[in-house]
Amino acid sequence: MARKWRLKSGLIIFLLFIVSLGSWWQWVNIPCSATGKTEQISIEPGSTLHLVAKELEQRKLIRSASAFSLMARTSGQNFRLLPGEYHISATMSPESILYKLRQGPDVQPNRVTIPEGYTSEQIVNLLVQKSLGTKESFIEVIVNEYFPYSFLNSTPAGIHRLEGFLFPDTYYFNQGDNARQIINTMLERFNCELTPETKKQLDNLRISVQEWVIMGSLVEREAEKEVDRSLIASVFFNRLKKDMPLQSCATIQFILGTPKAKLVNSDLQIFSPYNTYIHKGLPPGPIASPGHASLQAVIQHVQTDYLYFLAKDDGYHVFAKTFEEHLSNQKLYQ
Repeated sequence: MARKWRLKSGLIIFLLFIVSLGSWWQWVNIPCSATGKTEQISIEPGSTLHLVAKELEQRKLIRSASAFSLMARTSGQNFRLLPGEYHISATMSPESILYKLRQGPDVQPNRVTIPEGYTSEQIVNLLVQKSLGTKESFIEVIVNEYFPYSFLNSTPAGIHRLEGFLFPDTYYFNQGDNARQIINTMLERFNCELTPETKKQLDNLRISVQEWVIMGSLVEREAEKEVDRSLIASVFFNRLKKDMPLQSCATIQFILGTPKAKLVNSDLQIFSPYNTYIHKGLPPGPIASPGHASLQAVIQHVQTDYLYFLAKDDGYHVFAKTFEEHLSNQKLYQ
């Protein structure tokens, strides 16, 4: 008798659970509101279904993030979140919202690829071409806006303040992003390069983040072939140790602004703190935005006795330990 009662009680509890679950599932699948306003939801590249569902729940566009995630995963279709801006109303059912997300964004994000070796000026011009703001708004941000990154503490004031730190990568910007948000996104991306391991390596080399980026920018602008990056970095380190001027043609091109196919002697005499032919040591700031490969080439540069390098017609460089060897290379390759 007791056993039958336990079985009966268990069955009743199970049925109540099923009824409650069904009621809950029905409740979470109805719209949150009959009159709710339309909200704009921005989905960034790399966003997960869980994060998007949580945002929808927090903004009272769905009742349950977990139910929404479950619905998406059991819908029988491959669910991919496409970056961009979506307009979603609380009057929409979770099923309708899911359908809308599957269709893709109402407003496509603006995809921008910043090439390695671009200067701040080139980056600004590219952003303006992509209709992300005016040149004046970006320059105002670059020159005057405060950003809470310690690596900017020793950068020179003025138009070159963020030079080298606007990290080259592919970005997806939304229409509503302003100049400060866009610039900060690139600075945040550079900050990702400063891993604990990288900081340890910089300490071992006894160079600051600023010096690392300056050196990386020189390598970026001088090296055309991947194999040469580490060797060019080695030349610069060797020259610094011997208190020799770096004599980087890339710094002259930076001063000129508009690159020249061939530099002449008068170019090498231009009065500027960035002229590494007349000033020893590193220039006061980076001359471009180095990519990951050039930054790593500085940290992991090979140990050599090279003091000179020369670009050949095929884009590769030839290296020399003495000035006499360098002169011989000039006769051979120029």
